[in-house]
Amino acid sequence: MTRDSRRFLQPETIARIARLEVIARNVVEGFLSGGHRSPYFGQSIEFAQHREYVPGDDIRRIDWKVWSKTDKFYVKQYEEETNLRTTLVVDVSESMQFGESGLTKYEYASRIAASLAYLLLKQSDAVGLVTFDSGIRQRVQQSSKLNHLSALLAGLDISTPREKTQLQDVLFKVADEYSRRGLIVLVSDLLADRAGLFKGLKLLRTRGHDVMIFHVLDDAEIDFPFTGTTKFEGLEDAGEMVCDPRSLREGYIAAMQKYLEEVHRFCAQHLIDYQTIRTSEHLSAVLSHYLTHRVGLRQSRRQ
Repeated sequence: MTRDSRRFLQPETIARIARLEVIARNVVEGFLSGGHRSPYFGQSIEFAQHREYVPGDDIRRIDWKVWSKTDKFYVKQYEEETNLRTTLVVDVSESMQFGESGLTKYEYASRIAASLAYLLLKQSDAVGLVTFDSGIRQRVQQSSKLNHLSALLAGLDISTPREKTQLQDVLFKVADEYSRRGLIVLVSDLLADRAGLFKGLKLLRTRGHDVMIFHVLDDAEIDFPFTGTTKFEGLEDAGEMVCDPRSLREGYIAAMQKYLEEVHRFCAQHLIDYQTIRTSEHLSAVLSHYLTHRVGLRQSRRQ
């Protein structure tokens, strides 16, 4: 692990999040024998339910005790215990370089990804990484080995922000390259074409992936606190503008709020976990709230 990559996973953060768990909210597939309940029935020690026998079923799974009582054939179904496959998809476009609150959005996003990678590997889940701007910049293949964390941190460390964001193309590629259903975690400021973003997210859900979004924004992007004549330098070829920001503030905040509400509404409709995060927020508190909320959602669905 390089000195630079260690800045993404700090000891104090590890100490505060060590007991958290990353779970799947929706239906996913696993590939190892581990600690997550799979929706796919197979040969395991945990009985799930009976269903009526149909031609072609393995007769060894017939429950003869039920047959003796009902004179009907029923087979036993079990729930596999399986590990989660997760792909961290991290935005490293030029707009992620912005930061008025101490950390840039890129640094904060990388800390989110590093912390989740640590938790997932700790619970023996497989984790991979994709970083992107106008296209995919880095790929780190999925692995559940504990020493895989170094490769993931190195993948984040060399991804210096640059170029525009093309979320639709990137999410389409992720959907194609990761055909086996799992958890996709998108960490981005989502400053991209809205229609393309929604198309990409919808494709991931259509393919059966569970999706989490950490929408990382700087305080200044949400609150627009600027006063006096200000020169704004746009990122990702947005140009420059000199103006009195007070005349723009009301319209800017209204437009931003409308955008955030639209993204939130889309995600709710498609069972995507979505959270707007300010870079001024303590990371451990953000992760604790977010992951605990997911556990609650999972438990409520089982009741």
